[in-house]
Amino acid sequence: MADKKNEDYVAIRMNSLDAPGRNPLRGFTGPSSPVARRSSALDISNSPGFSVIAYCLASISMTVVNKYLVSGTYWNMNFLYLACQSLVCVVTVRFLAIIGVVPKMDPVTVKNCRTFLPVGALLVGMIYTGAKALQYLSVPVYTIFKNLAIIVVAYGEVLWFGGSVTPLALVSFGLMVFSSIIAAWADIQSALSGVHPAVATDTVSTLNLGYAWMFANVICSASFVLGMRKLIKKLEFKDRDTMFYNNMMSIPILVVCSLLTEDWSSENLARNFPVETRTSQMIGILYSGLMAIGISYCSAWCVRVTSSTTYSMVGALNKLPIALSGLVFFGTPVTFGGVSAIAIGFLAGLVYSWAKIRQKQMEDQKLPTTMPVMSASSISTKDAANA
Repeated sequence: MADKKNEDYVAIRMNSLDAPGRNPLRGFTGPSSPVARRSSALDISNSPGFSVIAYCLASISMTVVNKYLVSGTYWNMNFLYLACQSLVCVVTVRFLAIIGVVPKMDPVTVKNCRTFLPVGALLVGMIYTGAKALQYLSVPVYTIFKNLAIIVVAYGEVLWFGGSVTPLALVSFGLMVFSSIIAAWADIQSALSGVHPAVATDTVSTLNLGYAWMFANVICSASFVLGMRKLIKKLEFKDRDTMFYNNMMSIPILVVCSLLTEDWSSENLARNFPVETRTSQMIGILYSGLMAIGISYCSAWCVRVTSSTTYSMVGALNKLPIALSGLVFFGTPVTFGGVSAIAIGFLAGLVYSWAKIRQKQMEDQKLPTTMPVMSASSISTKDAANA
């Protein structure tokens, strides 16, 4: 219905402009006229294709930039990087609200800050373990293993929110686990082949460390998602406010962790931010903070102009280009096992999305088993309408 209303609105606007005597700018509707620019903007904002492309580009570029930033030879300042990323996100959202680009936000209150502090701590755990895993693992392996968080979340919803797992969802979970095993096996085989035994041992140790951080990320990601769902059911917050408070409450935690655990000496800062790449790193940090907002906006945009079904399928399909971006931008070895793991992980995402779609359709088709309670005034109104 929302899509139909948007299409009708655009059609009415354009018909009224084309009607004789109604368009004061007739003859001046070229590409540079205000009417042409306004109609073009409306077409883009209501275009399913543009929304899907924007969402895919935002998520792919976010992963690539994060991998670039944490892949420095001497990089060890993840807490500082994530604090800067969250700061960019918070400042940008506030600035957009001040200038009127987004609706005005409610004042920040101590009560809301206290409420979001535990969730902010979970967010810190999720993004920090994710950054550490991405530091030691390739983008394809990281993307495949992220699917495992879906399994933990699904069973967490069964335990705490009365959810259910369908047989088709179980099939997708099996594919996710299978693809992760193949990805790990292919990664280790690639590390062991054709190199000196000492180098191979160091490489495998690095991969094992990456897998440990990845499993920690799976647990932290599931904890954050489940904690956020519980909080959202308790509070009636808009997505923008939720994102704002999550990032704002994560900043002090990240700064304290950075000051306590990371080396702030001038020598270490120089190693982490070498002169030859310092500018590109600063741009990358700024870009990653903006893309955190961009992904949230593009997700909402995609759902608005398509449907939640299309959005879920896009999320599954998007895993493939993200995994392939690691092969393109970071020279990840192309092996039969690696490509097979990507393909199976991609299939697992599709099966899981289809399982959720079918589950939603079955729930919508269920007939009510009880008569809804109606007030006396509602019954009178209904009887009058039927008379």
